[in-house]
Amino acid sequence: MSTFDQPLDRRHSDSIKWGKYAGRDILPLWVADMDFAAPPAVIDALQQRIGHGVFGYGGPWPSLTESVLSHLAAEYDWQIEPEWIVWLPGLVTGLNVACRAVDGEVLTATPIYPPFLSAPRFSGKTLHRAELACREGHWQWDKAALQQATTAATRLFLLCHPHNPVGRCWNRQELLDLAAFAETNDLIVCSDEIHCGLVLDADKRHIPFASLSPEAAKRSITLMAPSKTYNIPGLGCAFAVIPDAALRHRFHRAMDGIVPHVNVLGLAACEAAYRDCTDWYRELIAYLAGNRDRVSAAVNSEKRVKMSHVEATYLAWIDVRELGLAQPAAHFEAHGLGLSDGGDFGAPGWLRLNFGCPRATLDEALRRFSAACHAA
Repeated sequence: MSTFDQPLDRRHSDSIKWGKYAGRDILPLWVADMDFAAPPAVIDALQQRIGHGVFGYGGPWPSLTESVLSHLAAEYDWQIEPEWIVWLPGLVTGLNVACRAVDGEVLTATPIYPPFLSAPRFSGKTLHRAELACREGHWQWDKAALQQATTAATRLFLLCHPHNPVGRCWNRQELLDLAAFAETNDLIVCSDEIHCGLVLDADKRHIPFASLSPEAAKRSITLMAPSKTYNIPGLGCAFAVIPDAALRHRFHRAMDGIVPHVNVLGLAACEAAYRDCTDWYRELIAYLAGNRDRVSAAVNSEKRVKMSHVEATYLAWIDVRELGLAQPAAHFEAHGLGLSDGGDFGAPGWLRLNFGCPRATLDEALRRFSAACHAA
């Protein structure tokens, strides 16, 4: 039995994921946190830090910074400088700060993680949207749509890489095309790479956008965090990597007076996650790949729903438009399954399913999914 097969009861905890359906027989496979315990090395690091007993204001320390540099170099062959790192209490904070730091209008492509759609609005910025293309079951960029959505006032491009919710791990040529597009249109690229550790296909590898070239680095804000891969989002620790000093200064200025210090426990967990969890991580990826295959087989066996291959993340993006449901998420909730509504991602008629859970939970969820499809 895998470590990840062990069920953990989150029903009566502080879990937002499970609390949403408190008192109802609905399995929550919506928000992107996994139903797995954090790695033992992370738990040990937290216990050691708590044992110190003092929780005053804190900040990053040399070995923490070194763990980030070593991790990025080892996993992605990306060499960065310590001063490029800007610590943040969360990746969504980074998206919002980027929208405040870069003057001009904002561009992104839908479907997309909902904060990409709200951050420009919160910053008083105009958002332009292009649609990703799904051709023969494969999600890809529509270059013509991107260019058409870009105006002379557009200055910031919000990139999701790997992509939430469609599950693409963008390849080098796709990223080079985006870098050329950004160069031609003089865009800063804010690249959300929070799922970079969750590439499930053995023949694929995450390539940080900023690692493509010095030119790409100069116009980049890369957002990363250990939270998704090591299942520690509640500890509130993320960071931006901004190679260009002037852009980094603007980012810091946009943070002033608004963004708090990072949780000291989050910082301790971050160091342990990047330094001491290799074996746990390898087992996780194998387990998630197995779950991915289970979901794909179950969904694509149904006649009126379908999903594309998930290369990265633990999220399945499911097309249920042929079911003809006025409220897809509500229909599946009525059959005991809580999923994310595609309308929140800019794509009504789709659902997002989080398969980061023990296999027994997933198998029951897929049974309920099939029942809901047949009842539509």
